[in-house]
Amino acid sequence: MPLILRPPRNTICGACYEGARSIINLINKLESEKGSDSLPNSYVSRWVSDRKDEENLLKEEASFLKAGFFTALRDQIHTDIQLKPGNNGLPIPAHKAILAARSQVFRNMLDSDECKAPAKDTITLSELNYEELECLLEFLYTGGLPKEKVEKYVYALGVAADKYEITYLQKFCERHMLRSLNPSSALDVLEISDACSYISLKESALKFIVKNMEDIAFSARFEEFALKNPHLCVQITRSSLMEAKQTRVHGSS
Repeated sequence: MPLILRPPRNTICGACYEGARSIINLINKLESEKGSDSLPNSYVSRWVSDRKDEENLLKEEASFLKAGFFTALRDQIHTDIQLKPGNNGLPIPAHKAILAARSQVFRNMLDSDECKAPAKDTITLSELNYEELECLLEFLYTGGLPKEKVEKYVYALGVAADKYEITYLQKFCERHMLRSLNPSSALDVLEISDACSYISLKESALKFIVKNMEDIAFSARFEEFALKNPHLCVQITRSSLMEAKQTRVHGSS
């Protein structure tokens, strides 16, 4: 039965496919144990109900943790450090424990053992403006961001995630940039992925640019990009030539 759920006959998401396959496996197991052709509805209903209860419990736990941490940030409850954005923006109160738990770089900066200077009361994140810093803190405290904030600040957050070694945020930003890859964003994604060493994302962006070279090369953004990133233009040119060569080889064969 799982074969009929797979593409190309039908196309469903991975989560739905895995759920359907689990139910089918459960039914087969129960039928073999019972030695009967009848469908054990009570067992299946109980299994589905248990999975739903587990899902709801996980959602409640996540909501509890997010609400608590974000309330502490929003209401400035027992904050013990100030984070200052670039351009002399206003500082934002935060908690050393949260910063240290989320980032190894922050932990090292805040470490005040006898071999290091005592941690300062203020840390300046010069690469972020006030709004970007707010989003970074919201993510560190809650593990997520509203869609509109992600779309607006994903590049700045990607750079910060790389600089401060926030692994989960790196994966979060990389996944979003890959999913939203299009002719308008491809050059920005390539630039950020190169600067931040997002190797897989860079390869995907480079391949996308090569396949959509005509639209991208004649855009207004490309000239600005070329002046700023000559080494990436060289890589684009080489990849384009390799793609053309492979196309000719396959075409002749």
